[in-house]
Amino acid sequence: MTGVFFGTSAFAVPSMHAFAKALDCRLVVTQPDRPSGRGHQLQPTPVKVAARELGLEVIVPESLRDAIDGLRDADADLFAVVSYGKIVPQSILDLPRLGALNVHPSLLPLYRGATPLQAQLRDGVTTGGVTIILMDAGMDTGDIVLQEKRTIGPDETYGELHDRFAALGAEMLTEACAQAANGTLRRTPQAGLADPQAITATATRPLTKADFELDWHWPARRIVNVTRSLSPAPGARADIDGVHVKILRAKTDALGETRPRPTGTAFGKLLGVEGDAAVVACGDGAVLIERLVPPSRASVDGKTFAMPRLS
Repeated sequence: MTGVFFGTSAFAVPSMHAFAKALDCRLVVTQPDRPSGRGHQLQPTPVKVAARELGLEVIVPESLRDAIDGLRDADADLFAVVSYGKIVPQSILDLPRLGALNVHPSLLPLYRGATPLQAQLRDGVTTGGVTIILMDAGMDTGDIVLQEKRTIGPDETYGELHDRFAALGAEMLTEACAQAANGTLRRTPQAGLADPQAITATATRPLTKADFELDWHWPARRIVNVTRSLSPAPGARADIDGVHVKILRAKTDALGETRPRPTGTAFGKLLGVEGDAAVVACGDGAVLIERLVPPSRASVDGKTFAMPRLS
């Protein structure tokens, strides 16, 4: 069986390895090199780097419509699309004989769109998972062929969940490829699997800089959830005692109910330290900041940041 893989980010790399092992991967499609880092040097995508290490042919079209002739010439039985970052038009989805599989890190039809992992963590979801669909022209609306549920830990960060679900997605893609090859894929339409209002409410979008900012008026649990949804990168941002920092890890305050609620300008003020964490005033009392990045410095624990400012 022959295939073409579409992917861009690090999430797609385990799936690309699995796909290349499961069949004859004739082509890898990824996005063009983009400026990155302080020097804004052009950097290849993680998928491009990994594909070249495997000796696979790679193309980087600005527009998929410009690549349709090459994709047709690949004469693939199956496409796999994982964290590619662009809409794949129906004219291309129609090329492979067995269709196009997509690996999506949520329990579809919930959390469709660009940032499902971050959104689930931000919302405090405790049961997530990975879904593989046969793609159609909609945004994550194709028929489900495989779905696996997994618990999401209360302190699990985006980086940790990303790596865990990327590995799970690769395992599931291997199984889906085998089922496609022997004709045993079972298709379940998404219609009726969830309340339409819930589907709309959980739809996700690309993150903007505004999504990185914490509001100390929020309760501690919301601050913790937003923080872990952005850790280790790009990191949540907030002012603590007037210092703008990047927050990497936070947890709720066991003494929160006994602490006085802040008023006026007290939100975001340092209240003290607890263990290695800084105690910061928030909407329902306080939140513990365990790890943060001060301006122009490496990351430190909350106590290291707080003590000079409390003395």
